[in-house]
Amino acid sequence: MPVPFLRTRRAVMKTWTSLVLAVVCVGGALGAAARATEPAKNDAPAARAKPAATSKAEKPLKILILGGTGFLGPQLTDAAEARGHEVTTFNRGVTEKKKVGYLPEVTKKLYGNRDPKLRADGTPADQPGDDETNPPGLSQLKGKTFDAVIDTSGYFPRIVKASAELLAPSVKQYVFISTISVYDNREGDITDESAPLGKMEDPTIEDMGAQMQYYGPLKALCEKAAEAAMPGRVLTIRPGFIVGPDDSTDRFTYWPWRAAQGGEMLVPGSPDDPVQFIDVRDLSEWTIRCIENNTVGIFNATGTEKPHRWGDVVEACIAASPNKPTPIWVSTEWMLSQQDPRLQCPIWVPPVGEYKNFHRTNVSRAVKAGLTFRPVSETVRATMEWLPREMKRRADQTVKIKADAKAAGKPEPKMADPTKLRAGLDPKVEADAIKRWKSDQQKPAEKPADKPADKSGAEPTKK
Repeated sequence: MPVPFLRTRRAVMKTWTSLVLAVVCVGGALGAAARATEPAKNDAPAARAKPAATSKAEKPLKILILGGTGFLGPQLTDAAEARGHEVTTFNRGVTEKKKVGYLPEVTKKLYGNRDPKLRADGTPADQPGDDETNPPGLSQLKGKTFDAVIDTSGYFPRIVKASAELLAPSVKQYVFISTISVYDNREGDITDESAPLGKMEDPTIEDMGAQMQYYGPLKALCEKAAEAAMPGRVLTIRPGFIVGPDDSTDRFTYWPWRAAQGGEMLVPGSPDDPVQFIDVRDLSEWTIRCIENNTVGIFNATGTEKPHRWGDVVEACIAASPNKPTPIWVSTEWMLSQQDPRLQCPIWVPPVGEYKNFHRTNVSRAVKAGLTFRPVSETVRATMEWLPREMKRRADQTVKIKADAKAAGKPEPKMADPTKLRAGLDPKVEADAIKRWKSDQQKPAEKPADKPADKSGAEPTKK
């Protein structure tokens, strides 16, 4: 996602945060391509990491996941099946074709389209078609019963309204995965669940906007649509940065991967800056426990109650690195002064101005409801263990897409280099920035201008 050239600090901050959070659930890529990595050499995908052994739930539940093949969905499946629950996924069947061998097995798979007006392949539902191989809308959900549904793929209120109303008579609980981007602003006190939400002049718009400015307000409207369809039966979870295995955005992944490259590593801000993120496994396991306990209401789930110290996160990445890098800490003021759209460092958000509390969201309510957290070192380890497998998948998928285009007589599609990460600093951009930073630090500080001499001859006034 390209970032426009920014000329003011306020513009830098607004675009930095709106883009960086929008990809949390939408799943896009932020920033320039990052460092190259070698895909695995073997042809078959390595076995998917199994979740840690856990006790079975007292009562097995039937859980429906709307989506289920992206980032959070597979981890929710792992967590639910580890507790002995039966998982059914509903999606278009598109992403799973790109991840054959990389997704957990589910009990049942249903297909269709979240939009009632479209078939699974995106063609109009009212046009003739094979309802078995290309089902229209939500048709395959009709008549099915579940204990709970988890909506990981709702971005427009009309779409959420359709699924929630259809399932209301046959589902006990609706879990909506929202985002902290629903909040109106970041000024003043630390945000809790009672903070005002973003609004839109036209709530019927089904477009995120050029700068993803409608992402948060649309998710807020989705929350209301779910609650209106199933009042008192909705669990709304508002995460921020979700990180760990299966995260195809590479936001968090960039840091342990960059540390593994060694050399001088640019790190923005101060070691004492606050950082909040949540391991996808912690979020998934807690979500399943909430379903088991029939927990409803609204909960922020952005990370630990006391935010991580940015320096500790960086040190955890360095500790796991076989090639210990030298961190070059670059001040927030200098970073913002550069006005360079390529100088975007994922996860870290400058803690200044209206975003000073961005990484200090209040999660005490979720913690009281049983949300727990792994240590950062475990997230780093699991992420780096998963990454080679993911890079092989990307490389294989790129080859397949190009081969399919050639076989169909179509031009070769332009695709990102699958051997590079999707977020973080380009090596040359990073090296140039470090060079500029060091040069600026060697410049003598400007002396304050001397006051003009008083030529009146009068004695200075004594106070």
